Amino acid sequence: MITYFDKLDLELEVFMCGIVCAVSNRDISSILLEGLSRLEYRGYDSCGIALFDNKELNRIRSMKRVLDLKKQLIEYQFTGCIGLAHTRWATHGIPSYNNAHPHFSSNESGKPHIALVHNGIIENYEDFRDSLENIGYRFESQTDTEVLVHLLNHLYTGDIFDTVQNVMKLLKGSYAIAVFCSDEPDRIVGARQGAPLVVGVGEGENYLSSDSLAISDKVKEIIYLEDGEIVDLRRHCINVINKDGFLIEKLRHSAVNFVLTSELGKYRHYMQKEIFEQPMAVADTLHGLDSLSMEIFGRGSSKLFKTIDSVLIVACGTSYYAGMTAKYWIESLAKIRVDVEIASEYIYRDSVPNVNSLVLAISQSGETADTLSALKHAKSLGMKNTMSICNVSTSSIVRESLLNYITRAGIEIGVASTKAFITQLTALFLLSISLANSRGLLTNDQEIIFLKDLRHLPSSIGAVLSLEPFIMEWAEYFSSKENVLFLGRGRHYPIALEGALKMKEISYIHAEAYPAGELKHGPLALVTEHMPVVVVAPNDALLEKIKSNMQEVRARGGNLYVFADKYSKILNDSGIKVIHMPECYGILSPILYAIPLQLLSYHTALILGTDIDKPRNLAKSVTVE
Repeated sequence: MITYFDKLDLELEVFMCGIVCAVSNRDISSILLEGLSRLEYRGYDSCGIALFDNKELNRIRSMKRVLDLKKQLIEYQFTGCIGLAHTRWATHGIPSYNNAHPHFSSNESGKPHIALVHNGIIENYEDFRDSLENIGYRFESQTDTEVLVHLLNHLYTGDIFDTVQNVMKLLKGSYAIAVFCSDEPDRIVGARQGAPLVVGVGEGENYLSSDSLAISDKVKEIIYLEDGEIVDLRRHCINVINKDGFLIEKLRHSAVNFVLTSELGKYRHYMQKEIFEQPMAVADTLHGLDSLSMEIFGRGSSKLFKTIDSVLIVACGTSYYAGMTAKYWIESLAKIRVDVEIASEYIYRDSVPNVNSLVLAISQSGETADTLSALKHAKSLGMKNTMSICNVSTSSIVRESLLNYITRAGIEIGVASTKAFITQLTALFLLSISLANSRGLLTNDQEIIFLKDLRHLPSSIGAVLSLEPFIMEWAEYFSSKENVLFLGRGRHYPIALEGALKMKEISYIHAEAYPAGELKHGPLALVTEHMPVVVVAPNDALLEKIKSNMQEVRARGGNLYVFADKYSKILNDSGIKVIHMPECYGILSPILYAIPLQLLSYHTALILGTDIDKPRNLAKSVTVE
C-alpha cells in the first residue's frame, strides 16, 4: 500500500531517473550509453540497457557506473538498432541488481517479449501484482515497474501501441515509460503522465528521452510530450495521440546542442568551477537588459503587474530560499504582500486562494515535481496569473506559466546548486523593481541606480571570490566540528538558511540556521565553545541588533565566524574571527553574501574528502537543458 508519505518521497523519483531510447538502422548501443553519461551527474545507483539485434532481446544491468555497462557490452558483444537505456535512483525498492531497469516480461517459451524502462510511480501497482502472481507471473524485483511490464505482457493485444493505450487507463500515479515488444521490432512506444518525456527527431532515426540534454547532440528537432500523450516511435515516422485518443500534430522545436564540458581545467570539482562561473552566469542572465519599460517577463507583463495585489511564491530547497529573499525585496520596494510556500506543503493543505495574486514558481530545471504540482494546484483554484523563473525555456513549468523569466546559468553539474541560485536571486530582484515600477513606486533615478547596481554585480561577485584563501583557513577549523549554527537577520536570514543547507549537503556536518533574534528562544542552549557560529552581518538597519546577538553567543563561550561589511566596525577579537566583504552592497547584499558561504562549505567538504559533486543519498533531481 502506498502511503501519503511514500507518495511525497516517490514523486521525486519521477525526475531522478533517466531514460534514453532510440530506433535506428545502425547499432545504437554506444549512442544510448553516451546519452546516459550525459545524465550521470544527476546521481544514480544502478543502470541498464536492453538491445534488440533482430533475433533476440539482450539486457545488461549494473550497480556500478555507466562505464561498466560499456565494458560488459564489449565483453558480450551485444549490439542492436533499437534499444532502451536507464539510470535509476532507488526510492521504490532498494538499490539492487534485480531492481535495476530495464525490466522484462517473457512469452510462453521463456524468451523476453516486452522490455520496459520507467520513471516515477505507479500508485496502484499492488492492485495488479497479486492477480498476476495468481496466474503464473513471477517477480524478481520489488518494483512497480516489473508489475507494469508483466501487466503489459498479460494484456498484449498484438499491437503494443494499443496495449499501452489500454493499460494507461488502468494506472494511477506519475510516470514516463518507454516500451519495446520483440513481436514488433521496428517501434518503441512512449507515454507520459506527470513526468518529463521528449522525442528527438533525427535523420533516419528517432529518439525518446526523459531529458533533451541526453540526445540534443544527435537530433535536429525536439518534441515535448504533454500529460496523457502516447508516442509511436519508428525510424522514419513519429505519431502522437492525446489523452482522448486522437492523433495530433505536435510542435517541433529546433534542438540546441548543449555541450556538457568534462574538462575541469584548474578546478578540482564542478561545484568549485560553477562557483567561479557565477560572474558570467549573472552577466548572461542580465544580457540585453536596457530598462524596466521592456516586457522582460513576457508579453502583457507590464499590464498584469498593475492588476495584482499579492504574490504567492512556490518552490523547493534552494529555490525556496531564493523566494524567501524575494519576499523582503518585493514587500519593501513594491509594497505588495508576498507569501512563500514550500511546494510540497502547499499542495496538500487547504489554502485560501486569491485570484488577484501573482503565482510565481521558481525552479532551476522547470521540472521539479512538487513545484509543478503546486503551480497546477494554484491554477485549479482560479489563480490564473502565473509566472515562472527557470533555467530551461522549454520546461514544463515554463510551458504551464503565463509569464516567465529564463535565467542563463548554464548547465549545473554539481548536485549542490550555486550559480543557479545566484541567477535566481538576480532575476527576483529584477522582478521586485519591475513590480515597484509598475505601481509607480520607483523614480527614474532609482531605476537608473538599481539597473546600474545589477550590471555591477558580476564584478562585485568577482571581488567576493577573491576571498577564497581566507575562507580556506576557516575551513580547516570547521572540518573538525560536528555541528555548525548559521545566523542572519532580515533579508539575510534566507542566506543563512542556504549556507546551512550547503554545509550539510556536501560536508555531511550537521548545520542549522536561525534568525539571530530567535537565539534566546531555544538555539542558545546549543551554543558552546565546540560549536562554531557563522554570522552574516552586513551594514544595514539591523546591524546593531545582530551585534547584540553576537554578544549573546560570546557570553556563552561560542566562537563567532563573521562575514561583515568593512564599515560595520566588527573586528577580529577573542572568539571572533571576521572576513570583511570588499564592498558595501546595499539592497543586493544577499546575493553577494551567499557566495562566501558556498566557498566555506566547499572547502570544508574538500578537507573531509567527501564526494562533493555527488553527495551521498542526494541526486540532481532534474538537469538543465
